[in-house]
Amino acid sequence: MRFVIFVAPVFSPAATQMIEAALELPQVRLGVVAQQPREVLPAHVADRLAAHWRVDDVTDAGALEGAIRALAAQHGPVARCFGAYEQLQLPLALARERLGIPGLSSDAAQLFRDKARMKDRLRAAGIPVARHRLVTSRDDALAFIAEVGFPVVLKPPAGAGAVATQRIRDVAALDAMLARYRATPADPMLAEEFLRGTEHSLETVSVDGHAVWHSLTRYAPTPLDVVEHPWMQWTVLLPRDIDAPHYDDIRDIGARALAALGMDTGVSHCEWFRREDGTVAISEIAARPPGANITTMLSRANDIDFVAAWVRVMIDGTFAAPSRKYAVGTAYLRGQGTGQVRAVQGLDQMRQELGALICDARLPYPGQFPTGSYEGEGFVIVRHPDTDVVQHALQRIVSTVRVQLG
Repeated sequence: MRFVIFVAPVFSPAATQMIEAALELPQVRLGVVAQQPREVLPAHVADRLAAHWRVDDVTDAGALEGAIRALAAQHGPVARCFGAYEQLQLPLALARERLGIPGLSSDAAQLFRDKARMKDRLRAAGIPVARHRLVTSRDDALAFIAEVGFPVVLKPPAGAGAVATQRIRDVAALDAMLARYRATPADPMLAEEFLRGTEHSLETVSVDGHAVWHSLTRYAPTPLDVVEHPWMQWTVLLPRDIDAPHYDDIRDIGARALAALGMDTGVSHCEWFRREDGTVAISEIAARPPGANITTMLSRANDIDFVAAWVRVMIDGTFAAPSRKYAVGTAYLRGQGTGQVRAVQGLDQMRQELGALICDARLPYPGQFPTGSYEGEGFVIVRHPDTDVVQHALQRIVSTVRVQLG
């Protein structure tokens, strides 16, 4: 029996699903390190754990190392230790190295986490990325803008994904951003060239440093456009044919990028652009499974449990490549106006037109408080063997369903 540790800050539905998937693997005794007590888990899950250890902050590498040492002292050597939370990847890597547990190195984890260092490494390896600079002052930012021109993209030091990322079109917007998010030499802001084109993601499964499987999506509109325009309902399309020749460049560039960053075994999520001239540029890469329902979409497209597949990759280092059966898409339903959800229009029409295509949904309901996220108040996932059918269904959903706030 192998003793394996899964780490998560809280027992969210996604984390609980990952724990259950690990519990299903043969010859595995599972321990969990988290900020919540064991009792927060459903009883049928908590009762099957071999161990649990609570810490105040799972991103504290020292506290994490102490918890893993304590569990190892009680339950024997730790074969694997992993988690999916983005901010956890570097502390996990540091703790694994100190304890001699296999996994992604701390050098690689730092590259995946520090987007400026990531872009420096990719550019040095000949991988196309947006021009960028760490800025610590208004003068720094203006000097960068003089090189690349407006607009630019600014990512605050404490920014959380696209929510805090802003497109800066003029000096007034720059000054407002700098007033809101203070950049310092110890905690600089990342300025990037604004890439024009279509935005996509590339999901890759790697085993022992080799990319063994991939998938692709397209965002419409881009997440940054969605953040800037609260009325926009956006979509993510996962096409059925991911091996078409027009994807040859991103498959090659994605594999080269992962090799340059030191990816070993795991799942990665790469955001990239197809620029207006047809060329590719990498935006950023995370050494974790994707969010925004893409993991669920991968499951539906391939008729597998992709969460369970990721857990097997992390524990066993094996991946059985599935056969793509469907195109899949997600339409995100965002509230219009302010206040709580007052009404949801168009649901009956959507069900009548597209009911046979819908495979998952979380629908907004009257009285619901807005999430405050660009993913909105609900979503609908559709699938069909024909990509064009899925694309049309996504457009019908976002043009038919209206979530009114008030």
